[in-house]
Amino acid sequence: MEKITMTDSTIAFIGLGLIGGSIARAIRKTRPDIRIMAYMRSRSRLEQARQEGIVDVILDGIDENLRECDLIFLCTPVEYNAGYLSAIRPYLKQGALITDVGSTKCGIHEEIRRQGLEYCFVGGHPMAGSEKTGYENSTDHLLENAYYIVTPPEGKNSSHPQALSPNAERIMAVAKAIGAIPLVLDYREHDKVVAAISHLPHLVASSLVNLIKDHDTADGTMKQVAAGGFKDITRIASSSPEMWEQICMTNVEPISDILEAYIASLNKVLEEIREHKGQDIYRLFETSRDYRNSITDKAKGSVEPSYEFTVDVNDEVGAISTISVILAAKGISIKNIGINNNRERGEGALKIAFYDEASMEAAWQRLDKYKYEMFSM
Repeated sequence: MEKITMTDSTIAFIGLGLIGGSIARAIRKTRPDIRIMAYMRSRSRLEQARQEGIVDVILDGIDENLRECDLIFLCTPVEYNAGYLSAIRPYLKQGALITDVGSTKCGIHEEIRRQGLEYCFVGGHPMAGSEKTGYENSTDHLLENAYYIVTPPEGKNSSHPQALSPNAERIMAVAKAIGAIPLVLDYREHDKVVAAISHLPHLVASSLVNLIKDHDTADGTMKQVAAGGFKDITRIASSSPEMWEQICMTNVEPISDILEAYIASLNKVLEEIREHKGQDIYRLFETSRDYRNSITDKAKGSVEPSYEFTVDVNDEVGAISTISVILAAKGISIKNIGINNNRERGEGALKIAFYDEASMEAAWQRLDKYKYEMFSM
């Protein structure tokens, strides 16, 4: 395939939260010449975005200004995106393209087909996120190395997978321009995939947290010592309840299918535990370990990755400040630093988090020079 470049010069965002804001920031960083418009209910966030130089034009609603746009992003909650299509339609200029960033795709593609808008729509799903929401938490690097799923209304040609429509190529160009990794999927396949690797894990994490809450001791000992593995697999339970209710309700059938399969697998494990089938339990851990180790960490997936490690230090006055000075001397920015209270996996006593991978690697090399012992997380 020939190199795809971004050609759209005026872009509008309907909704400017975490994902919309991060896309807008990344576009502004890589293509400062592009004109950006935005509309959302929170006027203060739009004013903030304009003051920061991210947004050029604040829209009061869906109006005539959209006639100037080459590309319009729908970045509102998934159940609202389809409703904006009818409002936007009268203001589409010739050649304008609509896309969305919703984490489920069948609903909006069905609405696109119902309205006869296949000619000017391509679905999108940037598979990155954070437990925090809103424009104020958006960054220009949130989508770097994250998969950006592109779902053309015509589907994906299985016999000629590289034969993409010009509209699909335009969304791929946006993804590449902001540092993401575009991946073309049929929209029906997309919803099955995310039900398994994104929606089910959120349900599992939240149900597991509630299980511990309901079975904790009277003095909260489970909560007190919870760390390591428990925190790893339940971190996403801190995500927005409103957002995840909406996602689940727009992907009911695929989620139901995979949840039913998961419950069956848990029942099988329960039976093996009760019957003392040690070999079966061993195979459970062995096969899951091997498959998990084959999954690359190159792409972020659905939640922003953690760039952090722990350091083995003595619990003494000045330990934290010494490390801070060592890193600051080389201009390495620290996102967070604190005591690692529970070190069940042999980690160090001090946990340090960074804003990006480059800073983490530079800090590792710097502290290694000073003979500190460090542990990956």
